[in-house]
Amino acid sequence: MTENETTSEPSVTGHACIQGYLKTLDGSPGVYRMLDAQARVLYVGKARNLRARVSNYARPSGHTGRIARMISETSAMMFLTTKTETEALLLEQNLIKQLKPKYNVLLRDDKSFPNILVSQEHAFAQIKKHRGAKKEKGNYYGPFASAGAVNRTLQQLQRVFLLRDCSNAMFESRTRPCLQYQIKRCTAPCVGKISEADYAAAVADAERYLTGKSTDIQEKLATEMQSASENMQFEKAAVLRDRIRALTQLQTAQGINPRGVSEADVIALHLDKGQACVQVFFIRANQNWGNRDYYPRVGNEIETAEVLEAFIGQFYDGKEPPRQLILSHPIENDELMAAALAEKAGRKVEIIVPKRGEKAELVSGAARNARESLARKMSESATQAKLLKGIAEAFGMDTPPQRIEVYDNSHIQGTNAVGGMIVSGPDGFMKNAYRKFNIKGDDLTPGDDFGMMKEVLNRRFKRLIKEDPKRENGQWPDLLLIDGGAGQVSAVAEIMRAWGVTDIPMVGVAKGVDRDHGKEEFHRVGQRVFALQRNDPVLYFIQRLRDEAHRFAIGTHRAKRAKAVGATPLDDVPGVGARRKRALLAHFGSAKAVSRANLADLKAVDGVSDALAQTIYDFFQEGG
Repeated sequence: MTENETTSEPSVTGHACIQGYLKTLDGSPGVYRMLDAQARVLYVGKARNLRARVSNYARPSGHTGRIARMISETSAMMFLTTKTETEALLLEQNLIKQLKPKYNVLLRDDKSFPNILVSQEHAFAQIKKHRGAKKEKGNYYGPFASAGAVNRTLQQLQRVFLLRDCSNAMFESRTRPCLQYQIKRCTAPCVGKISEADYAAAVADAERYLTGKSTDIQEKLATEMQSASENMQFEKAAVLRDRIRALTQLQTAQGINPRGVSEADVIALHLDKGQACVQVFFIRANQNWGNRDYYPRVGNEIETAEVLEAFIGQFYDGKEPPRQLILSHPIENDELMAAALAEKAGRKVEIIVPKRGEKAELVSGAARNARESLARKMSESATQAKLLKGIAEAFGMDTPPQRIEVYDNSHIQGTNAVGGMIVSGPDGFMKNAYRKFNIKGDDLTPGDDFGMMKEVLNRRFKRLIKEDPKRENGQWPDLLLIDGGAGQVSAVAEIMRAWGVTDIPMVGVAKGVDRDHGKEEFHRVGQRVFALQRNDPVLYFIQRLRDEAHRFAIGTHRAKRAKAVGATPLDDVPGVGARRKRALLAHFGSAKAVSRANLADLKAVDGVSDALAQTIYDFFQEGG
């Protein structure tokens, strides 16, 4: 790939600016960027022939209103040539995700998807939810649309196959069966209630189910139940009957289970009044593994083909595509997109738009979901807009806030203190913008809420000023809500003045009389304390914002506290990871015993080399 960057004269914009680049371009494939006068990226596009594509923009007429506006704002362009158009497509989608240009269709929610992992790191395999890089040894099944879909499936799988979900450390420490065994969700391999061979057979059945062979498993269980009944083993027969029922319930809960589609993502788009919803159904092993809706950023005068193609490119930028994409609408470059996805996956990927049959029915169902989801979203957005307008009126703001940041702290007598920031805007809670702050101040008095809030706000504004000094990227708040009264408001105001920020409204939300919901008082610098009517929708909205900040802060605090409780001095020993830590604790019984062990005993631990044993011994002898 080669990059060619040229900037025009500051006074030249629009068609004249774009025209000036034509003499520097040839017919190579590549990616182009259009920039405004402040060098902000307006649009990223790919082209089979860069010169031909740019010449289209240089024409003074024949453009939609959206493209005409983009052209009029263009002050410079950048180009990067590639060897193939496929390479250009992959690069385009990567740059769109990085740069988030104003005029591109943009996928805003792009979290990774959870899988079910049947771990093979232990003789008695563990079944569990997994998200992230697939580093652990075992078989992965997914993706599932959500953590809830995985959890529901895991619960039913435990009822059917009675597999353990406990950690290896807990497994090794058990001396008697846990509650899961008592409620018939596990066979208690930890205390020898089942042989390794029989447990392995149950694991094999679970994996067969996850690969779509549920009918065979039901027939096998039915045969075993009949045999147990004939041999008057009625208790065993009852257990098998319950497992068959659980398997049937699992299949029913999954809803649509297409016979003719083994592995596909069903993707349906609905556009309405400049807004879009894309519904994705995940079909794996002939089973429906959940669905999720997305609301990409679009605008008026945009075609379904452009939205769907942009969504697919960004959606699979960091994910492995399935063997088949079943779409509600055709895309312009379907063969190119299929080739790009195939290159990413290392196998063939097919893109189809079905007209009849089972696949068309799947698309119809996904399209109906997309239409209904977008209608709900638009209704919620209208309500949210009214609430933001009410916020502006209540706090004397000229315009409704587009970004509200709410802060709260959580700790227990000053220990494991954290600060939490949640964000809300026209589309509701913006969870990808939430931030946690581990309180670092060594000079803080335990429980000093003022000091904690000062540290959080100092760090927040220091980063804002460093990363977005001109306030161009939409990261600056229009309103700050602080959990607290006059004291917290004064502390935050002092910080904002120190950073030279004097134009952002800030309100303290205090519990009020009797610390009762509905009696909240609002504190602002230099103004009288006031309250809203108990039945005011704006008050309920502020309560939801504050409660969400409290939920996020206390959840972060609990996670930090739990991590601290599980921490041991072994965590600080170089070369000791989770697996060796488990081995050492299993061998010696406690971290304290490890610290007192002699070198010969350390060398006797399974998985601990002579060199690592020496490292551990030296670490504790030198005082850690």
